Amino acid sequence: MKNIIFIHGLESSGKGFKGLYLKKMIPEILTPDFVKFDPKRTLDDLLNARMAQLNTILSERNLWVIIGSSFGGLMGVLYCLQNPKRVKRLILLAPYLATTLLKWDNHSPINIPVIVFHGKYDEIAKFKPSREQAYRLFTNLEFNATEDDHNLNQTVEKLNWIDLTT
Repeated sequence: MKNIIFIHGLESSGKGFKGLYLKKMIPEILTPDFVKFDPKRTLDDLLNARMAQLNTILSERNLWVIIGSSFGGLMGVLYCLQNPKRVKRLILLAPYLATTLLKWDNHSPINIPVIVFHGKYDEIAKFKPSREQAYRLFTNLEFNATEDDHNLNQTVEKLNWIDLTT
């Protein structure tokens, strides 16, 4: 059994475009729905609630391949910072990295394999600040700039997900 999980973005779900597409490509992938976004709730509070869910889901097994999209990418990074030995590979899709929610000053850069796909035309998780943060966070990084926007709809379907997740 492969240990693969997709973590959706802030206002999405496990049944959004990427979650459904990945489920079709990798039937054994977990695509859970995390606590819904509520504009009345602080992002810090939402992040804590979602991280509690993620920790529960991932506590059963080790050596996870984590695919995180946008806010889900932030969650994947935080999980890796706290549990580096439990992650085999981290794949980030337009990750939300340039944020004060990412408190990592007391951590060393992560040395697990990390692959990032980020659209050059991303207006939500801005390309340049996210790329700069990625190079600060990871020592084993493959950063791919794509001709896409934040949704990465064109990019996701072109990737070889079987190779990426094995």
